[in-house]
Amino acid sequence: MKDVMDFDIAIIGLGPAGSTLARLLSSSLKVIAFDKKQAFGNDGFQKPCGGLLAIDAQRSLARLGLSIPTEILVHPQVSSIKTVDLQTGISCSYRREYINVNRHAFDLWLKSLVPETVDVRHDTLCKRVLRQHNGYRVTFVEDGVERDITARYVVGADGANSLIRRTIYPYHQVREYIAIQHWFEDLSSKPFFSCIFDSEVTNCYAWSVPKSGFLIIGGAFDKKNSRDGIEKIKERMGGYQLNFGKPIKTEKCVVLYPSKITDFCCGQDNAFLIGEAAGFISASSLEGISYALDSAEILSGILNGQSVSQNRDYKYKARSLRVKLLCKIIKSKLLTNQVFRSFIMKSKIKSI
Repeated sequence: MKDVMDFDIAIIGLGPAGSTLARLLSSSLKVIAFDKKQAFGNDGFQKPCGGLLAIDAQRSLARLGLSIPTEILVHPQVSSIKTVDLQTGISCSYRREYINVNRHAFDLWLKSLVPETVDVRHDTLCKRVLRQHNGYRVTFVEDGVERDITARYVVGADGANSLIRRTIYPYHQVREYIAIQHWFEDLSSKPFFSCIFDSEVTNCYAWSVPKSGFLIIGGAFDKKNSRDGIEKIKERMGGYQLNFGKPIKTEKCVVLYPSKITDFCCGQDNAFLIGEAAGFISASSLEGISYALDSAEILSGILNGQSVSQNRDYKYKARSLRVKLLCKIIKSKLLTNQVFRSFIMKSKIKSI
């Protein structure tokens, strides 16, 4: 066993969580970060996402002193969201303050802010993480070659299907859905943003997002019925003046759907989880960027400090995120209940 590690910290994944942590860590720490995305451009891995920044994510960016570059913005911008209940035929529009962005460009922008003191390995795939006497051995594939490094701490910022979470919690199960998006040329005369409910198709929800001449329609579905689910949503949304031709491209990924407080895991044994890898994603909206930014900021303070019990302190300081997400679980149970949802929509409370 090596007594001296190659690095102090290894970060797996450079989405919003990993990039933010890498940017905020002290330059006195020796940090390496692995990312599936390439350094720039549209080749390689891209996160399937509707690309709407919620108000909580906007607040987090502002608190971190970040302003969104104009080249990341796409049109149209959001003034309202139409909520559609396909079972009852009720629809209501609600004022919302989301920012419509190119999600891949957003991720690359945050990644570009990582300082040069961090050893960033682009377009790499981490295969294994093994606990050692005084740290971890990380095995990754770079340029087709399998390599190893050692680090005292390892951070999982690698999303819903986190290698780190599966390694340190091999028997921990969180409910998963398959999120599928189809991209079309936008042929609608009046494109709109929508949140779509249909309990016969999914007990989560679906969405439509116009984006610079394209229309995204997607949803989160049970793994066994994901392909049928998106086709049913498209068929049933045809009556809402949305025109679908042949999809230009299809995207899909695993998304977590937390249902209880124990679904949120912060890590153990000098391994840490941030963002969706920790289960930090809203069950009521599938919004995770704000929690990615916030959990990364909390962990950076722990790792930059003089704490002698980093895992315990991180879990304690992230308690506000867990409580907030528990409230989102309760909200999701109400929203996906057809009787309650119909009552709220018929009442027109807070609708435009």
